[in-house]
Amino acid sequence: MSHRPRSGLAAVSSALLAMSRHLETRDVLKTIVASARELLDAQYAALGVPDDHGGFAQFVVDGVSDAQWKAIGPLPRQHGVLAAMLHEARPERLADVRKDPRFEGWPDAHPDLVDFLGLPIRDGDETIGALFLANKNCPKPEGSCGFTQEDEELLALLAQHAAIALTNARLYERSRELTIAEERSRLAHELHDAVSQKLFSLRLTAQAAAALVDRDPARAKGELHQVAALAAEAADELRAAVVELRPAALDEDGLIATLRTQIQVLDRAHTARVTFTGVGYRALPAAQEEAVLRVAQEALHNALRHADAERVDVSVERRGPGAVLRISDDGTGFDPAAVGRAGRHLGLVSMRDRASGVGGTLTVDSVPGKGTTIELEVPGG
Repeated sequence: MSHRPRSGLAAVSSALLAMSRHLETRDVLKTIVASARELLDAQYAALGVPDDHGGFAQFVVDGVSDAQWKAIGPLPRQHGVLAAMLHEARPERLADVRKDPRFEGWPDAHPDLVDFLGLPIRDGDETIGALFLANKNCPKPEGSCGFTQEDEELLALLAQHAAIALTNARLYERSRELTIAEERSRLAHELHDAVSQKLFSLRLTAQAAAALVDRDPARAKGELHQVAALAAEAADELRAAVVELRPAALDEDGLIATLRTQIQVLDRAHTARVTFTGVGYRALPAAQEEAVLRVAQEALHNALRHADAERVDVSVERRGPGAVLRISDDGTGFDPAAVGRAGRHLGLVSMRDRASGVGGTLTVDSVPGKGTTIELEVPGG
């Protein structure tokens, strides 16, 4: 490939860098498909990840409009040339896919494919996907394939890196699932500790009220007021935990709406005043937004449960292509020099891990008796 122009090598480099930039599996699939279509100048490109039932768990296309894709209907099955690529694990380069004996047709709304280049994506001995392109944008003499041997070699190189990017994305998602499971376990422990203490106090106070109701009605009334207050606190603890157990809101509503909703609930659930502002923010990749959300939750937890803060202010603002999260409280504060001991207790280690995991930085400014400010800066996509 030494005779390829520098612009071609630059395009390959850009495609590989784009693939390595994403962590979500579907984002990786979309990037691979778009990069392949642009690199080989094809009209259509697609990538399918097979399931274990003769179909595709995921299927991503490029060059087809949303309306056309919707009209095509259900995802394709593993048959014809697609099945050959998956099960025989070999490239397919055809002058006219419609004339191949394995061709089994396609839905009415499907674009008309002619010349075809397809390759399996393999991770060791496992075929983890099928990548193909159709209708190369070039003059095609009758009966010849628009895709060349050089195109096939280039797509093979792309497929090798696609296998690495897909494997990394899968590992990342599994790691995130484990992290979510760990957080749910942590929340379960917190919920058990906090609510159990409230309910235990509630039971003792109710018993005291029952014992006093006949001989000292005035004191019994006071104890019953305490019962009502404890019951309200237990309900607030439950409500706050339920909010934290809903990570799906981030995907559905976006970071700003999710943070605003959670902070409104926390403001109602605690005596401290909790505020939120968002300035000039624009959407970030999913991994960065999740890191911002989790750091905010951890810092809010510290301020409201451990720092005895009366006011907590949270803000997210745009900084260049990225964003900055800032959480400031007027609580007890701590000595950052003792971070080895206090840091683990306050979750600073996990917050720093989340920051570094998305290429961000975490800054902690705290003085005993003068509150704490935590700032997370994350880059854009």
